[in-house]
Amino acid sequence: MKFRLLLCLLLLTWSPVFAGDSTGLKDTVVLVIRHAEKPASGDYLTPVGEQRAAAYVGYFRNYTIDGRPITLDHLFAAADSKGSRRPRLTLTPLSKATGLAIDTKFTAEQYNELADALRAKSHGEHILICWHHGEIPQLLQALGANPDKLLPKGKWPDTVFGWMIQLRYDNKGQLVEAKRINENLMPDDAGAQFDLPGEIP
Repeated sequence: MKFRLLLCLLLLTWSPVFAGDSTGLKDTVVLVIRHAEKPASGDYLTPVGEQRAAAYVGYFRNYTIDGRPITLDHLFAAADSKGSRRPRLTLTPLSKATGLAIDTKFTAEQYNELADALRAKSHGEHILICWHHGEIPQLLQALGANPDKLLPKGKWPDTVFGWMIQLRYDNKGQLVEAKRINENLMPDDAGAQFDLPGEIP
C-alpha cells in the first residue's frame, strides 16, 4: 500500500514535466549566433563588430529556410555582465529595425534555464539567440543538439564570429535538424572553415 502511494506521488510529481517538456518548441526554428567582434579589453563591440551587428538587419530580413523567407518572433541575448554587453549590443540594430524587444532575462551561464523556458512556452516559430561563445556548446546541448557534431572538438573557436547554428524542431518539439551555417557577412567569415560535417539528422 505504501509502495503504491509512493508511486502515485512520484507520477503526479513527474507527469507535468513530461507533458509539457517540449511543447514550446513545436514547429520551431532556433537560430544561435555568437556576439559580434570584441576588443582586447572592454565590454563593447569593435568597429568591425558594429558593422556585423548592423549587417544582421539585412541578413535576417532576407534569411530563408527551404526557400521561404522567415520572420523573427523573439530575440534573446545573454544578460549584460560586468565584463560584456556584447550580446545585447549585437542585436540592438536588429531590435530597432524589427521592433522586437531583446529578452535578456538569462545570464550566459543560465543556458539550461533558457532551454527550459523555450520548451515550456512558445516564443514564436523563429527565435534568435545571441550568446557568449564559451557557453554556446552547453546551450546547444541543453537544446538537444550535440556540440561535437557542430563545432570543432565541441567548442566554438575564439577567433570565429561568423557562424550560426540552426536548430529545427518537429510538431512534437523534438530536434530533427542541427546545422552550422557560415554567415559570410564580413571578409573574415570566408576563412572560418573547419573540417566538420556541419549538419546532423
